[in-house]
Amino acid sequence: MSSCCVILVKKPTSDQDLTPSQKAANEPTLALLRDLVRTYQAFYSYDEAHIRTLGLTMPQFDVLATLGNTPGMMMSQIAEQTLVTKGTLTGIVDRLEAKGLVERTVPPDNRRCFIVKLTQAGQDLFEDVFPTHINYLKLRLGALNLEDIQRIQAALGQLRALF
Repeated sequence: MSSCCVILVKKPTSDQDLTPSQKAANEPTLALLRDLVRTYQAFYSYDEAHIRTLGLTMPQFDVLATLGNTPGMMMSQIAEQTLVTKGTLTGIVDRLEAKGLVERTVPPDNRRCFIVKLTQAGQDLFEDVFPTHINYLKLRLGALNLEDIQRIQAALGQLRALF
């Protein structure tokens, strides 16, 4: 025969009766962080689904989009301008190079580094997929007017400055 017991927990009557963890759980910043992460996850899911249909991974698209409309960049510049960590950038560039989309060249004035630039095939792909993807994003983000976009950018900038 099993027994069951019910434990009654007294509900705190004031903020002073809350434990530190209960107070932390009620912080408005926690709700903000949850909303921020949920928004990012929703965007990432929407964004990635389309990029995959283009035959690319998110990091590959990020590198192609960064190199597009440029004469090429050093790896350190690509790392600074993308969402790709330096540790994985070499592998991504290797795979893009294997696909014939980028090439590495050594600048004559600095033989310790190299420039990554789009090949003609990479440029052609960029010209095709970049506008296509921007239009895809506009299906959702087009609901925002310029004032909305500027307000959101300002709020995100304010949040980013805190870190």
